[in-house]
Amino acid sequence: MTMVWIDGYLQEADNTGVPVFDHGLVCGDGAFETLVVVEGVAFAVRRHLDRLCRTARGMGLPEPDVEALRKGIGELIVRNRVDTAKIRITYTAGNSGLGSGRSRVVEPRAIIATEEIALEPATTALALAPWPRNERGVLAGLKTTSYAENVIALAWAIEQGADEVLFANTVGNLCEGSGSNIFLVRDGIIVTPPLSAGCLAGVTRDLVLEGVGATEEDVSSASLFDSSVSEVFVTSTLRMVQGVSRIDQRTFDNSPGPVTMKVQQYFAQLMRERADP
Repeated sequence: MTMVWIDGYLQEADNTGVPVFDHGLVCGDGAFETLVVVEGVAFAVRRHLDRLCRTARGMGLPEPDVEALRKGIGELIVRNRVDTAKIRITYTAGNSGLGSGRSRVVEPRAIIATEEIALEPATTALALAPWPRNERGVLAGLKTTSYAENVIALAWAIEQGADEVLFANTVGNLCEGSGSNIFLVRDGIIVTPPLSAGCLAGVTRDLVLEGVGATEEDVSSASLFDSSVSEVFVTSTLRMVQGVSRIDQRTFDNSPGPVTMKVQQYFAQLMRERADP
């Protein structure tokens, strides 16, 4: 029997009911985090909870009780006998009626759920979206539950035979995937878009920048097809470090290439050595 954690209490997943007036359901007014659990240990919990707080502040929501959430994560791992899984923390504005406006007194709702997963393969294929990411939007850089844009774009990418969609921003520079950050190996140097391009400050992205290093600079989406770019990889909590074998019609036959494999090795070692870096 699968349990979920809602506002401090473990409940059976099938008996929770739907909070029909919750602003997260009605308007997508909420924040979330996805963590990975490997061999029963949740990875980088502190960083995910820190980012959840940053998103809440950016949305004008009260900050969540991180110690309660940390405790809830641990309880779910034990109760659900989690081995390899993802953990989803959803933090909404709570009940606020059926309109766009929030209640005068916001009483947020916190939900934690787990789902078993298989680890992602070493490589993936990307499709460059025909729609831009708005790097100047009010939600730029925030990890919110307003995810319909990603859902539609990812479904389109899958129709193209890809596994992930890649967005450029409004000025044509690379931004991010629907749930990943992108890195290029150009003339032997690792390059990734800066946060000012509109991308999320991914936890895995941050760990790669800290441990391996990369040049943060604006990169045009057209440069993906330049001969100077020998490798591309994406990072995320669930993808970890994943080589890119194809972007639209361009293939990378050596994927994962030697630079990508070094980053993969670094990250695998990091996960083995430190559960909460």
